Amino acid sequence: MDKDGVDERHRENQSVSLPSKTPNPTPDLPIFRLSVAQYQQMVQAGILTANDPVELLGGWLVTKMPKSPRHTTVTRLVVRGLEPLLPTDYFLSSQEPLTTETSEPEPDVMVVRGDITDYAERHPQGRDVALVIEVSDATLARDRGLKRGVYARALVPIYWIINLVDNRVEVYREPSEDDYASVQRFFRGDRVPVVVDGESIAELDVVSFLRD
Repeated sequence: MDKDGVDERHRENQSVSLPSKTPNPTPDLPIFRLSVAQYQQMVQAGILTANDPVELLGGWLVTKMPKSPRHTTVTRLVVRGLEPLLPTDYFLSSQEPLTTETSEPEPDVMVVRGDITDYAERHPQGRDVALVIEVSDATLARDRGLKRGVYARALVPIYWIINLVDNRVEVYREPSEDDYASVQRFFRGDRVPVVVDGESIAELDVVSFLRD
């Protein structure tokens, strides 16, 4: 309860206006932006390896933040909870690339259409993905700002931020050219709808993965 005696969960668990995104910082010095093709060539040539903590976001080579034990645990709990809920023609991907026009992020969790073998020659793109999930603590500003814009422009239909700072799940829907039109917030005690191709196939208890 808050000071007015209103349950914050029920006050905020509704569509609301979105917070403004954090502007993308631009260095003062001359810099060189990478295309997705150039980034992929660097990976294929071994210039960038799995040991390099970077990903391509909006043409910038961005350093990935180290993961806290809680971040890792929540990601694993989400994977464990979501996997048995998916239709047979979808699969779960964790911390693997998603290719967009200007970016190649590696979301904590993705629900991808088709079979794993369909992506032997390419990474999933926005049109192949039903849901993207980022688990956020130190990366919250980036996930709400730069990454939110990347996923919206790729027309990823639903984007979850599991917000470890405020202990809630933010569900973004209705992507457009650079943002999502609506957001809902879910708290412990709520159940988050798992929506695939516009259909709610199940609900996931927030408390099953977002614990103290």
